Amino acid sequence: MKLLFFCPRWGQELIPWSTFLKNVQDAGYDGIEGSLSMDESEKEEMLTGLKSHGLYWIGQHWETVNPVFNEHLEEFEMRLRSLAAAKPLFINSQTGKDYFSPEENKQLIDLAKIVSQETGVRILHETHRGKFSFAAHITKAYLQNIADLKITLDISHWFNTAETYLHDQEEAVELAISRTEHIHSRVGFIEGPQITDPRAPEWSEALQRHLECWDKVIELQQKNNREVFTITSEFGAPPYMPLLPYTKQPIVDQWEVNVYMMNLLRDRYKN
Repeated sequence: MKLLFFCPRWGQELIPWSTFLKNVQDAGYDGIEGSLSMDESEKEEMLTGLKSHGLYWIGQHWETVNPVFNEHLEEFEMRLRSLAAAKPLFINSQTGKDYFSPEENKQLIDLAKIVSQETGVRILHETHRGKFSFAAHITKAYLQNIADLKITLDISHWFNTAETYLHDQEEAVELAISRTEHIHSRVGFIEGPQITDPRAPEWSEALQRHLECWDKVIELQQKNNREVFTITSEFGAPPYMPLLPYTKQPIVDQWEVNVYMMNLLRDRYKN
């Protein structure tokens, strides 16, 4: 199985596309994950740059936040169709809201399935706080009721939401792993969605629990004879990246940490 590693655009938005994409290529990534600008010139700059650098693109949807459900539904479809028209490798969607009813969130999931079928672009749903998939036990019910629901596993959110490493919800974790088709390799902990530095020994427990879950995903994908699997290093930008008091300077460098995570997992799974 071939692994492809992706760099988030998040945190690099102020860097010109030409510079950003060269940095991505030089670091050894296979592509980027990010949203699509509604500005036509910036959209063209991104897509042309990706092609010239030989990089893949995972489309990212996160912008639909309207609390009025019918309006949310319309905006969600518009965003997904715009992304799909640009032909990403697939779309990773932060779908729904934690306060929408299960029936409303299912409408959004069903709509994504329709868009996927009509455009031929795969759509995955990211496990994420504030969305339909904000917690392991909640997502378990959706996975049990929607047989073809596929996810991007960012389990850092669930550890934070539950304030545990979910050893007491292994059935939900195993079900999620069985439906995972993409990984966000951010490391969270039971009191926050992102540790300060995965290289620091004080975070070894958090890192090892994430690795345990990711190992199971990779093992399962190999058993299923998957040809290509994708991972995005997604340690976030400030203030997701913790800041020093008063100066508001990030404790560590986001770019360095994400490159470290890519290389850590590339080495771990190279055989």
